[in-house]
Amino acid sequence: MPGALTVSAPAERNKEPILGILRAVLPSAGTVLEIASGTGQHAVHFAAALPALTWQPSEPDATRRAVLAARVAEAGLTNVRVPLALDVTREPWPLEGPVAAIVAINLIHIAPWSATEALMAGAERHLAAAGPGVLVLYGPYKEGGVHTAPSNESFDASLRADNPAWGVRDLEAVAALAAVHGFGAPTVSRMPANNLTVVFRASARAPRGR
Repeated sequence: MPGALTVSAPAERNKEPILGILRAVLPSAGTVLEIASGTGQHAVHFAAALPALTWQPSEPDATRRAVLAARVAEAGLTNVRVPLALDVTREPWPLEGPVAAIVAINLIHIAPWSATEALMAGAERHLAAAGPGVLVLYGPYKEGGVHTAPSNESFDASLRADNPAWGVRDLEAVAALAAVHGFGAPTVSRMPANNLTVVFRASARAPRGR
C-alpha cells in the first residue's frame, strides 16, 4: 500500500543526486550500513540502483522503523536486509558481519555532537574490521565557521530552538574528529539545496583498543 507509507519530500528530491555520488565512491560489492534510514526511501532507491551491494538499513526510533520495515518489505528487493534497531550511541552495534561502507544522511545536525562522536568511533571499528572502508555523510555544514547560505543559517536557528544540542556542524570540526578515528581528509561534493556530501576513507590500520 504505497499511499499508506510516509513519504519525505526532501528524500525524494535528493535521492538521485546522492545516488550519483554513491555510484562513484562505494565499493563494487559488500554490505553498506545506512544509519538512521528514516522512511526507507533512500534505502530502497539505492539498493535497486546498486544490486551488487547489500543494503543494511537501520533506525533507532521504533515508529519510524515500522514505516522503514514496511517500505523495505513492499519493495521486495533481495539485497535489502531487515532494518536494524541501531542507535549509534549504544554499544555494541547489532551488526551481522562486516560492512564495507557506512552512509549517514541528514543525521549529525539533528542529533547532539555526542552522536557524531559515536558515529566516528563505530565507523572506525567496523570499517577497519572489514578492511579500508568508506564513510559517507550528507547534509548542511558550516565552512570556516560560516554558514554557506542564509537558508542554512535559518535552519540552524530552528534546529537549536528545538534542541540546543542540535545544529549545523562545522565541516572542519567533523573532519578533525574523523582524523582522530583514522580517516583521511574528506572529499566534499556540493549538492542541491546548499547541502554537502562528505566522503571519508578509512585507513587499513586496526581500530584503537584492539
